[in-house]
Amino acid sequence: MSKPKNNFKNIALTVLFVIVLNFAGHFVFHRFDLTADKRYTLSETSLTIVNEVKEPLYIDVFLEGEFPGEFKKLQTETQQLLEEFKAQNSNVIFQFVNPLEEEEQRENTIQSFLERGLTPVNVTVNDKGQQTQEVVFPWAVATCGDRSVKVPLLKNMMGASTAEKVVSSVQHLEYAFANAINTVAKEKQKKVIILNGNGELEDRYIADFIKSVRENYFIAPFTLDSVPTNPTGTLEHIKKYDLAVIAKPTEAFSDAEKQVLDQFIMNGGKTLWLVDQVAMEMDSLYNETGANLAFPRDLGLNDMFFKYGIRMKPDLIFDLQNTPIALATGEQGSATQYTQYPWFYAPLIYPTSKNPIVTNLDGIKFDFAGPIELLGNDIKKTVLLQSSQVSRLVGTPTEVNLNIVSLRPEQKEFAGKGNYPVAVLLEGNFHSMYENRILPFKEANFQKTGKTNKMIVVSDGDIIKNQFDKNGTPLELGFDKWTNNLYANKEFMMNCVNYLMDDSGLINIRSKEVNLPMLDKQKVYDNYTNSQIVTVAMPIVILLLFGIAFTLLRKRKYSR
Repeated sequence: MSKPKNNFKNIALTVLFVIVLNFAGHFVFHRFDLTADKRYTLSETSLTIVNEVKEPLYIDVFLEGEFPGEFKKLQTETQQLLEEFKAQNSNVIFQFVNPLEEEEQRENTIQSFLERGLTPVNVTVNDKGQQTQEVVFPWAVATCGDRSVKVPLLKNMMGASTAEKVVSSVQHLEYAFANAINTVAKEKQKKVIILNGNGELEDRYIADFIKSVRENYFIAPFTLDSVPTNPTGTLEHIKKYDLAVIAKPTEAFSDAEKQVLDQFIMNGGKTLWLVDQVAMEMDSLYNETGANLAFPRDLGLNDMFFKYGIRMKPDLIFDLQNTPIALATGEQGSATQYTQYPWFYAPLIYPTSKNPIVTNLDGIKFDFAGPIELLGNDIKKTVLLQSSQVSRLVGTPTEVNLNIVSLRPEQKEFAGKGNYPVAVLLEGNFHSMYENRILPFKEANFQKTGKTNKMIVVSDGDIIKNQFDKNGTPLELGFDKWTNNLYANKEFMMNCVNYLMDDSGLINIRSKEVNLPMLDKQKVYDNYTNSQIVTVAMPIVILLLFGIAFTLLRKRKYSR
C-alpha cells in the first residue's frame, strides 16, 4: 500500500506546486527578451512615458490583410513592440485592422484615408513568378481622450527596396510609438515662437512645420517690431518661451534686436537658426534669360555667430550629389513636357553623424546652401549634416544660370574639397556677444555668460519651406511636386525641435540599433525544390525510418 500512497503524495505535491506557481504569477511578472539586439526591451524613457498613461489609450494599426512577407515582418515587429507597451500599462489597448476588408467600400475608404493624410503604398506581391498588386496602409493612429495622432510605420527611403525600408522602419518603431503616446497622453507644456519682423518666411510657407510642431508644443508668432520703442519689455516677453525658430530672415537685425536674442539665449532660450548668407531664389531664374545674380546677404549676425563659435560664409555649395529639377523641354499636343536634370546648387545630403537628430534619416534636400566654418572656443560643436565629397564652393557674387544643367563636371575638379558643414549643433555655456561691449540698450539683469544651452544653425532657410498644390494647399514638408520625390526635411526639422526642447531623452531612442534578418527571396526561389525537400520531405523520411527501426527492434526484443 505504500507505493499508491507515495504516488498520491507526489501527485498532490505537483498539483499544489502548480497552484502556488499560478498564484504567484499574478503578483510576479517578467518578460524575457532573448534577442541579441534587445529589440523588445523598452528604454527607460519609453517606460517612463507609458507608465504615465492614466486613462485608456487606443492604438489602431492598419497592417492587417494580404501583403508581402516584408510587411508581415513589419506587422510582427509592431505587434511585439505594442505587447511590450501593454505589458507595462494595461491602459494601452491596441488592435490590428484591415481597412480594405469590405471590398464594396474600398474606394471610399482609400479616399477617407487620403484626406486624413494616411497615404497608402502600392506593393507588388511575387509568388513564384506570379505578380499581384496590393494596397497597404503602413500607419497607426493613437487616440487618448479627444487627442489623436498619426504614427507612420514605414519610413520613406528613396531608391531603397521594401526590405531595406522595413529594416529601417523597425529601428524607428519604438521612437514613433513612444512619441505618439507622449503626444496624446501628456498635456502641452513648452512654448515655441516663430520669429517675424526681419523678412522671415511667411506662415503659409512653413504651414506643415507649424502644424507638426503644434501636436506637441504651444506655438505662436513673435515679432521684434517693438524693440525700438520698448526693448526691455520685448526681452521680458520673449523670455517666457522655450524655443525661437528663425526661418530665413532677409532683413538685417539691429544691435538692439541682437541684444534681445542674445539675452534670450543667455537665459536658457533655445534657438533654431535657418539662415541664408547668399541672396538667391529658384523663382528668380524662371525668366527669359534663365539667369540671375547671387550675392552676399548681410544680416548683421556675423559677430553674434562668431562669438558663439561659427562663421557662415557667403559662398554657394556646388555638389555632384544633388536633387533634380524639372524643366519644360517642349510641348506635345496641349501638355507641356518636363524633363528632370541634376541641379548642382541643390545638395542632397545623407547624414553620416551618429547624433540621434539625424540617425536613420534619408536624404535631405537643400537649396543654395552655404558652408559653416567651425571656430575654436569652449562650445561643443557637432556637425549634423555636411555636403558630399564631390562638392566645391562657388564664391559670390556670381551668376546662376539654368544652363548649368548641361554641365558634366569631372570628379578631379573636387579633389581635396567637399564635406562642408551645413548644419551644426552647438552646446555649452555661451558667452554674450555684448560681453565687454557697450550695450545698445540698458538692461538691469544683463547676463555676460549664459546657462548651459544648445542651438542648431542650418545654412539654408529653404529646408523648412513647403510647396503648394494647384489649389494653394500646403503640401507635406519635403515633398517636391515637380519630381514626386519625398525628402527627409520634415523629419529632420522635427528632430531638431524635439532635441532642443526634449528634457526626457525621447530623441535618444532613435539611436537604438536593430539587426533584423530578412529572407533572401531570390535565393529561396532559386532553391525552392531543395528547400521543400529539406523542410517537408526530409522530416517525414526521418520519422518513417525511425518508426521502422523502432518496430524492428521491438519485434526482435519480444520474439525471443
